[in-house]
Amino acid sequence: MSALPAQLRSVLPVVLTLLVSAAGGGLATLAGLPAGWLMGGALAVALASMAGLPMRMPDRLRDVAFLLIGMSMGASVAPDSLTLMSSWPVSIAALAIELVLIVAATGWMLARLFKLDAGTAYLSSFPGHLSFVMGIASAGVGNPRQIVIIQVIRILMLTICVPIGAMFLPIDHFEPRVATSFLGIGPLLGLAAGCAVVGYIFLRLRVPAGFVLGSMAAATVGKLAGFYSAAMPLPLVTVTFILTGALIGSRFAGIGRQEFLAAAKGGLIATSMTVGIVTLMAGLVSLVVDMPYGQIWLGLAPGALEGMGALGVALGYDTAFIAAHHVLRLLMLSLAIPTVVLLIRRRESATMATHDDGQRRP
Repeated sequence: MSALPAQLRSVLPVVLTLLVSAAGGGLATLAGLPAGWLMGGALAVALASMAGLPMRMPDRLRDVAFLLIGMSMGASVAPDSLTLMSSWPVSIAALAIELVLIVAATGWMLARLFKLDAGTAYLSSFPGHLSFVMGIASAGVGNPRQIVIIQVIRILMLTICVPIGAMFLPIDHFEPRVATSFLGIGPLLGLAAGCAVVGYIFLRLRVPAGFVLGSMAAATVGKLAGFYSAAMPLPLVTVTFILTGALIGSRFAGIGRQEFLAAAKGGLIATSMTVGIVTLMAGLVSLVVDMPYGQIWLGLAPGALEGMGALGVALGYDTAFIAAHHVLRLLMLSLAIPTVVLLIRRRESATMATHDDGQRRP
């Protein structure tokens, strides 16, 4: 009997997190906001975390969210995605240029304006690959707590800004395609099983965002191969958005208000600079390729793959384009992050050597 209260204590924060996400998402949807279930849920859970409520998403529930996001993205792939690949080199080149600009500009700003050490400033400026960044920070480069706050602010702001921008900015966005048929229980479970297997394989191969990408890959191949053509059931899509909102917002759990406020100003300015650079680059690409501006923006936006992918589904964009660019961004960052850290280490070593020489001189 004594084990029951302990089990309840571990379950209640999870239930509360999901209820808060559902309530926030429902209110945003009633208010008519695009992607309301996702944006409203993420904001509500983030605010609840900051207010001190116990917000928690266990790893297994997180994996369920990743599985559903990948399935939704794969099921939403546009049939003509493959024919549009000829226009991708332009946006991929813009993505590479954008990453250099974001890291250089925001890293310099955080170091110069907020007096952060080079490790904290530049690890905070990398637009994505949070687990890799935090692994390096935990090994002794920069301040891990400040880095995670700035990075989480970026993810939350992007999740909120994209739907609002779709309402007020003069950019094209589309209602999700109206489905005429939906997957039944049998095909849905079969698809989920296939997505889970491929997602697990991707994880074992250490593919970035492996569970999301593996699930999407399985669902995409199944659709393009003609194994299914029906859409995901709408209630399941809504559950996917609620889980994703809870996942994004719960990243604020454990961050105190004073600690948050100390790093929030730098995080907000860095994210605003990032959004400005992405907006400019997406605008330039849209002048060259025949593609909705919002879709290009989501492909170039440095948010978490699960968040940007879910937004792509909610706003009716081509998820294949969005996913491909986010995978390439993660691969570019896999090379860029160690390179920048090595340069920081060398500069610190040179500075210490100069300081030691100065102390030895009479």
